[in-house]
Amino acid sequence: DYGRKFWADEYRLNAKIADYPKPYIAFMQGFTMGGGVGVSCHGSHRIVCDNSQIAMPECGIGLVPDVGGSLLLARAPGHLGAFLGLTASRMGPGDAIRAGFADHFVSRDRWPALIGQLETSGDADLVRIFASSETAPDPVFDLADINALFAAPTLPAIIAALQSAQTPFARDAAQAIGRVSPLSAACTLRLIAEARAANSIQAALRHEYRFTYRSAEHGDFIEGIRAAIIDKDRTPHWRHASAEQVTDDDISHMLAPLGDADLTL
Repeated sequence: DYGRKFWADEYRLNAKIADYPKPYIAFMQGFTMGGGVGVSCHGSHRIVCDNSQIAMPECGIGLVPDVGGSLLLARAPGHLGAFLGLTASRMGPGDAIRAGFADHFVSRDRWPALIGQLETSGDADLVRIFASSETAPDPVFDLADINALFAAPTLPAIIAALQSAQTPFARDAAQAIGRVSPLSAACTLRLIAEARAANSIQAALRHEYRFTYRSAEHGDFIEGIRAAIIDKDRTPHWRHASAEQVTDDDISHMLAPLGDADLTL
């Protein structure tokens, strides 16, 4: 199956980037989402600028934060990872650095000088030197609100907390979660918990692959692509009408070992 082969090859690349022995410098201008995160945010030097927008929007098309994204989300402070994974919220430069998706802020107009010096010298410490003369924008997301509302371990409990809060932030977050696949969102929470426990890029990629391997046949991926890319009606009909309909067995089935088909790295 081409899709499964693509994901396996992609995840192997992500693992190689994470373990690469030489400096791997990623310049994240504009949108860096999904697969872009995979080839950028596992690097050794991750640079954002004024217009950087970083997100993991996979739940909106019936997938889960993959390419090692579950590990990045698990390492984010507090419950920020759950918020980002479930709502697909876009991070500006300040939030990306706080979440651990980026390391350094360098203004876009200084990138040509930095890149030129990197090409000439090969000295990756130049990234730190350039960044030391600037101050990254402050994070936008309120971590205290996120920690209070996304602390529950299950999707229905998080949604209930958001609905009870009756604040603009909680309302917007609940609406964002309401647009994504309930199965994908529930599995995302499980993947983040597993990644936090294992703290390994290899384990995260293997667990994510179990979901993507099954996503077309047993998940919402086909419907998500139809609604977002083919028909573009933005009205997906998910397998589960609500978070409450997703059972533990549903989650476990999507994330169970694949036997001989499990991802090898």
